[in-house]
Amino acid sequence: MKTPVAAAALFAALVAAVAAAPAAAATKHHRHHVSQKARGAYASQRQIACTVVGCAPVPPGCHPEMGYTPDGTPTGFDVAVCNNGAYTLYGNRR
Repeated sequence: MKTPVAAAALFAALVAAVAAAPAAAATKHHRHHVSQKARGAYASQRQIACTVVGCAPVPPGCHPEMGYTPDGTPTGFDVAVCNNGAYTLYGNRR
């Protein structure tokens, strides 16, 4: 049978090992912070236009606007206006 001194020494060594393990593990995980300027700009998210034919991404160079019928009544749907108003996709604009 073990002596009480040996058991106490074994218990103290076990407690010290368990207490040191999280401290050692915590020092291994360093986060490296980089500024947004150093990372570059985030990619902008594309806009979505909900048109008569459904919701779809707006093509590059276009933007969504409210759609109208040929007589000027609002449709409640979007149209994609492209090339600075040169043409529209999915409907009419005012």
